Amino acid sequence: MKINVKEFISDLIVYDYILFTSVFILFILFVILGIVLRRKPLIAALCILLAFTIFVVGSTYGYITMHDILFQNTTKITSQKRLSFTDAIVLKGTLSNDSQRNFQSCKITASTYKVGGNSLKNYLYKLKPFKNMSIMEEDIAISQTIAFKIIIEPFTYEKDYNITLGADCK
Repeated sequence: MKINVKEFISDLIVYDYILFTSVFILFILFVILGIVLRRKPLIAALCILLAFTIFVVGSTYGYITMHDILFQNTTKITSQKRLSFTDAIVLKGTLSNDSQRNFQSCKITASTYKVGGNSLKNYLYKLKPFKNMSIMEEDIAISQTIAFKIIIEPFTYEKDYNITLGADCK
């Protein structure tokens, strides 16, 4: 946990600091407004509730949305083959840099999940894949497309499954 927090903080960019600072300032302003309006308890409670909502939701949703916009990418599966003599799947794909920034690194993740006849269960299966494999790619320039290969092993599942591909770039 300690390493994850240190890694998160070391990976922050200037836009992250601007976002977190503006969210913190809004939080402080709404708390002060709630304190000033303490004679009207309903409005004061609403201001305090709004302050904490902005603090939690604004920073989380803002961070995710901002990184989706700044580091746009497209992943595509070009081929997928289950190997006969070993319990593995070879997945080939491409990653395209669609943003206006160079990527220093990209963590490409392939997730496999079950498929059933029930659409609700299929949605839940996507939330909890039973196998994930990741690779790192370095230095991807603007508008560059790279090819990669991921080997998902050991893969012993015999029923129907789907594979999704995603990339988290910085």
